Amino acid sequence: MEKLKWMYEQMVKSRYYEDQMVEVYTEGKAPVFNIGAGPVPGEMHLSTGQEPAAVGICVHLTKDDTVTAPHRPHHHAIAKGVDLKKMTAEIFGKETGLGKGKGGHMHLFDPDVKFSCGGIVAAGIPHAAGAALASKMQGRDWVAVAFIGEGAANAGAFHESLNLAALWNLPLIVVVEDNSYGISVPKASSTAVASNDLRAAAYGISGAYVKGNDPIAMYKASEEAVARARAGQGPTIIEIETHRYLGHFQGDPELYRDKAEVPGLRQLDPILKLRNMLLEAEQVSEKEIEKIEKQAKKKVDEAYQFARDSKYPEPESALKDVFTS
Repeated sequence: MEKLKWMYEQMVKSRYYEDQMVEVYTEGKAPVFNIGAGPVPGEMHLSTGQEPAAVGICVHLTKDDTVTAPHRPHHHAIAKGVDLKKMTAEIFGKETGLGKGKGGHMHLFDPDVKFSCGGIVAAGIPHAAGAALASKMQGRDWVAVAFIGEGAANAGAFHESLNLAALWNLPLIVVVEDNSYGISVPKASSTAVASNDLRAAAYGISGAYVKGNDPIAMYKASEEAVARARAGQGPTIIEIETHRYLGHFQGDPELYRDKAEVPGLRQLDPILKLRNMLLEAEQVSEKEIEKIEKQAKKKVDEAYQFARDSKYPEPESALKDVFTS
């Protein structure tokens, strides 16, 4: 039950964080949308609705396990325990950020909890495979998890990494978040298989499919995958059917999907589902649930305030931490 309460807290924290980011990101970008204006310039990819994919597996991980994430990374970072204040400051471009304000929201890196993300589609899978190889070579039971979107499963890095992971029997888990769209392209128009867990058979490894954006089903599938990885039984592909409530990026007109789609998906909200399940189990009271929600929101509010109060880097700092050849 404690693990389920932890999952609920992280899901609430992630959802509230993204809801706040919607408001913060739009500051200064009206009346004509200007992607470079406001306290958070640049593109913004939010994960509202996809929370079960992250918490369902991160609940089984430790600080020694590695997680790589794609360009929609906030729910993964929160579930892995990335410092929320430093993460938010990084997104704001402040000197107190994880990367001193130089990376932004698609390039978060926190070595303290072995988390990283990047904007290149499927690029995190080889990095996770490398971490899994390091774990095996050092005789550790550390696991590496690579989160990707369903579109990334068609990239070469997916197949090359899984081929080697299977060949070398690495403790690698690839979590495919199927939110139905690769940017604006429906999955059925880009992918030859119904679900990417079926591709596990091509490499002789385990595969699992989680239907309905279900946090409990994700918990169970991930528990088995992590246990196999720690026991030296090789890689797993998990695909979860999840839901992206917002556009591919903030400002996306979303002309590719029916206007009734998202309201319908919100009726199936996984946070509400887990909340109701905890209450129906009669081991958690309404008062305790409200306390969890309040604490989660407090941490988010403090992180945003920390980011706003932090200083921007000095101009000359642009010449530091630069690689040349």
